[in-house]
Amino acid sequence: MIGVDRRRFRTAAADLRSALAYPLTGDVRLLGAGIATIATYVLLVLSTYPQFTRQLLERDLTDVTYGVSVLTREVYLTSGWLGLALVVLYALLTGVAVTNAVALLQRRRRSGATGVAGILPGVLAAGCASCGAGVLGALGFVGAMAALPYDGTLLRIGGIALLLWFLARAGDPRTCSIGVGGGADAGVRNE
Repeated sequence: MIGVDRRRFRTAAADLRSALAYPLTGDVRLLGAGIATIATYVLLVLSTYPQFTRQLLERDLTDVTYGVSVLTREVYLTSGWLGLALVVLYALLTGVAVTNAVALLQRRRRSGATGVAGILPGVLAAGCASCGAGVLGALGFVGAMAALPYDGTLLRIGGIALLLWFLARAGDPRTCSIGVGGGADAGVRNE
């Protein structure tokens, strides 16, 4: 039993390494991951104080860089280095997840399979936990993050864990075999 768990752990760790390295295998993939990472970081930082962001962008759209710099400082002041590092890590992992999801979607289209049920959770996971502050603020619960223990750090860690789990489960998109029929063999990797 323990041997099986070690084997699963080693396989998951190897798949996670493959998934994290996939965007580095091509210039276009790296550019796509970079764009997704920057867009995610900007979205996460701007969503920390939605009222300020709204007022800033209503006044002048070119103030986005000012808003990102001011709100990055606010994230640091409210959450410290750990909170800022978690936001940056979340943005990086989201860039990798989006790049891998796009590759899986392209592979699915080439194989003739229909539906994106296996890819959609990874794309949706990229937008859930770390920007929880922005979602709660946009819904009118601005003080909700302050009520969470450790200023929402546990929520961010949960989002990062969810992204890491998705990436470990998906592995390298080039080695994923997708069944044409979309049946039970859909999404099963060759081992």
